[in-house]
Amino acid sequence: MNKNKALVQSAKKAIASVGLVSSIMLGASFIIIASPALAHHPSGGKIPNTFVEGFLSGLGHPVIGIDHLVFVIAIGLLAALSKKLGMVIPLAFVVATAVGTGIHLQSVDLPVVELIISASVLAIGIFLAKKKKTNLAILTIISAVAGIFHGYAYGESIVGAETTALGAYLLGFCAVQLAISGGAFYLGQQVINKASIPNTLPLRFAGFSICGIGFSFLSSAILG
Repeated sequence: MNKNKALVQSAKKAIASVGLVSSIMLGASFIIIASPALAHHPSGGKIPNTFVEGFLSGLGHPVIGIDHLVFVIAIGLLAALSKKLGMVIPLAFVVATAVGTGIHLQSVDLPVVELIISASVLAIGIFLAKKKKTNLAILTIISAVAGIFHGYAYGESIVGAETTALGAYLLGFCAVQLAISGGAFYLGQQVINKASIPNTLPLRFAGFSICGIGFSFLSSAILG
C-alpha cells in the first residue's frame, strides 16, 4: 500500500513538473510568435564604445535572440541528464561562442550561419527528448560546433569596437550564458530528483517543445 501511495505521489509530482516546463516553453513560443523579428542587437545596432556598454551589450545579446536563448536553456537541461559531469556541455558551448566571435572579427566567412543555428536548436531538442541518453562526448562536440556558429552571430554587433568594449562584450555574453545554462542545469536536476524515483519525463517533454521551436526557426530560415 505504501509503495503504491509513493508511486501515486511521484506521478503527481512528475505531472506538475511537466506542467511547469510546458508553461515555460509555451511562454517562449508566444514570445516567438509575437516578436518574430526581434533584433539581435541589444544597443539597437550601435557599436559599444565603453566597458559598460560592451558588457551590457554582451549580457543582452544571448537573451534577446530567442533562438540563442532557447539553445542555452536546452543545453543546461541536457546537462542535467548527465549529472555533474554534464556541465561540460554548456562550458564547451560558451568557450566556443567566444571562438566564433573571434572568427567573425577576423573577417572569416562561415556558411549558412542562421540555418545552422536554427538546426542546432532542433537537434538539441531531439537529444533532450530522446528516451536513451546520448554519449556525453558526442553532445559536448556538437555543442562546441554549434557554439562557434552562435558566437559568429554574436560577433556581428561588436565588429569595429575598441579592445576594451570588445573584451567587456565577450565577458558579458559568456557570463550570461553560463548563468542561464547553470540555472537550467540546477532546475533540471531538481525536477529529475523531485520524485522518489528519478524521472526524466518533464525534461523530455521540454525537449519536444524545443524541437517545435527549432523547427519553426529552421522553416523560417529555409523559406526566408
